[in-house]
Amino acid sequence: MCVTCGCSYDNNTTITNMENQHSHTHTLTDGTVITHSHDHQHHDHHHESPANVHAKIHNTTISLEQEILGKNNLLAAQNRGWFKGRNILALNLMSSPGAGKTTLLTRTINDLKDRLNISVIEGDQETTNDAEKIKSTGCKVVQINTGTGCHLDASMIEKGLQELNPPLDSVVMIENVGNLVCPALFDLGEAAKVVILSVTEGEDKPIKYPHIFRASDIMIITKVDLLPYLQFDIQKCIEYAKQVNPKIQIFQVSANSGAGLDEWYGFLLGKVVAKVMM
Repeated sequence: MCVTCGCSYDNNTTITNMENQHSHTHTLTDGTVITHSHDHQHHDHHHESPANVHAKIHNTTISLEQEILGKNNLLAAQNRGWFKGRNILALNLMSSPGAGKTTLLTRTINDLKDRLNISVIEGDQETTNDAEKIKSTGCKVVQINTGTGCHLDASMIEKGLQELNPPLDSVVMIENVGNLVCPALFDLGEAAKVVILSVTEGEDKPIKYPHIFRASDIMIITKVDLLPYLQFDIQKCIEYAKQVNPKIQIFQVSANSGAGLDEWYGFLLGKVVAKVMM
């Protein structure tokens, strides 16, 4: 998590509403994540044993991690209640950079725009490039730039929702920062975590990065149209995913050829109908 991965919260997180191009800056001031460093230990322990110094640093790190996640989880619970009260299905899309999240998302929005109202919170460290692509579909989108941060958190989503203002009985797609580690550790208040893996990445990703696959409800294998040109064992990939998470639901799709998209769309439409009928 942030204390150990090195991402910083003492930078500015920028939230841009792509609908009106108005931008403003939020500086997160959660005291538990202001420093992210423990160099104060170095000048306080000249006469202590290395074991004692290590123990104090370790305990401080654990304490900070617990506070960070504890505060995040409280905000995530508020977000979850906000979504539930409006019959909004929120999905947290996570992957490595370049796995095809944005391409799949734009294809999904374009294909379902007459049947499903989809809004997007787009997360990246810098630029509004992906948000511009999403905006071109005609859907509402808010860009969150995290600066040096390597993931979105519940506080960012809360602020993003204030700008996005998604309608009742709709879907909010949260496209997280490209990263197979930290995004899985932070609950955003989503109904489900979706990990996206392209066939260009290697079939062993589920066992190399098990936590994100274990934490996810859904895995989408993308770019399957490239399988004839790659040495990617898709069955082995599925076996690895089931090994770390036997309950994970798996879709195999290509946003270019359209393969497997009907099954993915059926899942989304079924979830939204079920929520509206509740």
